[in-house]
Amino acid sequence: MGKVTIVKHKDYLAGLKASLPVFIGYFSVSFGFGALAVTKGLKALEAALISLTNVTSAGQFAGLAVIAAGGPMIDMILTQLVINSRYALMSLALGQKMGKRFGLGLRLLTAFYNTDEIFALAMAKEAPLTVPYMLGLGALPIVGWTGGTLLGALAGSLLPDSIATALGVALYGMFVAIVVPQAKRSRPILAAVALAMGLACLFRWVPFLSDVSEGLAIVIVTVLAATVCALLFPLPEEEDEVAV
Repeated sequence: MGKVTIVKHKDYLAGLKASLPVFIGYFSVSFGFGALAVTKGLKALEAALISLTNVTSAGQFAGLAVIAAGGPMIDMILTQLVINSRYALMSLALGQKMGKRFGLGLRLLTAFYNTDEIFALAMAKEAPLTVPYMLGLGALPIVGWTGGTLLGALAGSLLPDSIATALGVALYGMFVAIVVPQAKRSRPILAAVALAMGLACLFRWVPFLSDVSEGLAIVIVTVLAATVCALLFPLPEEEDEVAV
């Protein structure tokens, strides 16, 4: 019994250690989200609760735009459905690696904090996944994302508006840092970014299209850009290996 406890303890610590870089990154990025949230009229506690119950940078940023614009609930639902749909596929893939040791409750909990970075760490682990390891893998990122948001929101509410707004730019910088290197290496990604930017400008400045709410515009731009690029740049299908 004692040996099993030691193994579980080691697995949990291994999960914490693996997620430490994610914790640091989440803390810094969520600080910018918290600072931006208070400039949009949210309270520090409200911003922290959003991070605690969502743990999704792109989804929260898009949701914040809908809240600031006073958009209807249907805009929020559609926006989150489109932006966060990839998490459903990632959770299904991760579920194949978990095995029978994970019950329904643990699978639902893991799906809740299954972000891009945690998914990559879990899938890269060669040894079988254990419950303590996955719990350790998700603990620090949740703390970092929520704590960073709270501190950023508190700082944004105490600092002058000009400085708080400047801190909010960190979130945009994160997206630029992620997208630009990928766009430089891949023509399809560059085309998707350029198309999305062009469509977003249309919804911003064209008189008829500018009447569309910001949340719904995000959904339309995302779907259109993804659809067009999927048709123009289809991924080659892998040929099935024929046994000889």
